[in-house]
Amino acid sequence: MPRSTKKKSKFVGMRLSEKQNEALSRLQKDSKASKSDVLLRGLELLSEYYSLDLDKPPLSFDLRSLETEAMHLAESLKQVRDKKQAIHQMVQELAAVDRILDKYDGRENALIQVLLDIQTENHWLPKPALIWASERLNVPLSRIYHIATFYKAFSLEPQGRHAVQVCLGTACQVRGAKRLLDNVISVLGIEPGQTDDKQKFTLSTVNCLGCCALGPVMRIDGQYYSKPGLKDIEKIAAACD
Repeated sequence: MPRSTKKKSKFVGMRLSEKQNEALSRLQKDSKASKSDVLLRGLELLSEYYSLDLDKPPLSFDLRSLETEAMHLAESLKQVRDKKQAIHQMVQELAAVDRILDKYDGRENALIQVLLDIQTENHWLPKPALIWASERLNVPLSRIYHIATFYKAFSLEPQGRHAVQVCLGTACQVRGAKRLLDNVISVLGIEPGQTDDKQKFTLSTVNCLGCCALGPVMRIDGQYYSKPGLKDIEKIAAACD
């Protein structure tokens, strides 16, 4: 006879045992809270636990996975955090996703708008946020990633709060676009395609910004700057919060 296996259910991108799922369901019923609320509270308690410098607590598989995601996220953003800080940040970010989802009443057909709002909130689409949205909307994570990679408006990599673009089109090239790009690289300390460690700037190059007569041109957050020199770029960068 085939070997029987316990049925497991998917939650927040992880697999819960039948016993764990039943426990979460009881908590949900008793407290009138959603399963995501229960896990968020668990993360908050975990953050408080670490603040007391106690030994590592026993964690359910789902909380341990979220803890791991919190640390990975902090590392990917090059932010040095202890576990308490990383988990606290995770709680805040997932709570923000909850607010976005609630705004659209958790409707599956609002997925693209939800992703746009998450992108606006974070300047990119963090993996934990996508996992959370997948569970809340009951949408396969693979579908969310398909949408996120199809539309150029979305980014799966951390982006700076300010998008800096330098035009390398022909008209700008003959007017000194290379020197402009070198100056921007010097001021920001990053190459095209990179984001600085503080997630303040993301630098990219484009083939045309549609204002050839003003070249060489750079654009920051939709604002155009014609023929900026090194000192101009330094002042512009300093003015960005």
